[in-house]
Amino acid sequence: MRIETPVTRLLGIDLPIVQAGMSWASSGSALPLAVSRAGGLGVIAAGPMRLPDLDRAITEVEAGTDRPYAVNLPLYRKGAEEVMDLLCARRVPVLIASQGGPKRYLERFKDAGTLCLHVVAGEEHAVKAVGAGVDGLIVVGAEAGGHPPAGLVSTLVMVRAVARQAAGTPIIASGGFADGEGLAAALALGAGAAQFGTRFLLSEESNLHPAYKDAVLAAGVGDTRTVGHQIGLIRLLANEFADRMAELERTAAELELRRTEFAASTLRMAAFEGDVVRGKVEAGQSAGLIDSILPAEVIVRRIAEEYAATLGRMPAVRRD
Repeated sequence: MRIETPVTRLLGIDLPIVQAGMSWASSGSALPLAVSRAGGLGVIAAGPMRLPDLDRAITEVEAGTDRPYAVNLPLYRKGAEEVMDLLCARRVPVLIASQGGPKRYLERFKDAGTLCLHVVAGEEHAVKAVGAGVDGLIVVGAEAGGHPPAGLVSTLVMVRAVARQAAGTPIIASGGFADGEGLAAALALGAGAAQFGTRFLLSEESNLHPAYKDAVLAAGVGDTRTVGHQIGLIRLLANEFADRMAELERTAAELELRRTEFAASTLRMAAFEGDVVRGKVEAGQSAGLIDSILPAEVIVRRIAEEYAATLGRMPAVRRD
């Protein structure tokens, strides 16, 4: 099956399905390789990876498929310059950059022949990124796990706003998508693809501790929280850590105390060690739409099939 959009044409993929770069969940080759083989865009999460491990993951993906893949790089991570040196030397097909400005990396990656997608969570940053010369945008709305926009503007509104401001730029919508109906909605908003995070987090290939997967699988649509206001907003499942942070924010505790409490819990605690009580169990609201852990290839295929079925159910226009 092929679904052609401006994003699939830009990236050379068959389906407008992008697997989010989710720190520990895709910090390896298994998940991105499976997604790229299935016709979507698999993404290696460079954020928590050491350089030798990242280099090995790239080698494994390239050995396993000739389809495009991407590497996601949070620009604030320690050693980001060394990571960029490696990615340019390896001439990765697609870079997805976040948490920083595009001028820092564009020239060197353009020279390497790498397509550059920039993650934005607002109109102003989107316009600046397009002006700087990025090849496309990933537009994140409030429903997203991890780092939603500070203003918590929904994906529905955010994607439309950016699509109007950045007309002609390929856009990937992110936040709240779990199935083919969501993909149809993203394309209707003016995006050329949807990015799926939590759905692929609950794949067989994701690197997360089983306790993390079980907690997300059991969650409903109302079981996430946003904490870290004024520090670094994240969306995660409600647990002991989230409740403690929410109470500190509700009572307007001193910022330094909130910073200390926020730093005492980490994503690694939950994702790697399985501490889903005190760790940061980052997940999107779409967790409540997911009821199974499946192979990534099956997830991609189902999303495409559901998209086709959704189009078949849409009412036709009548001009009486």
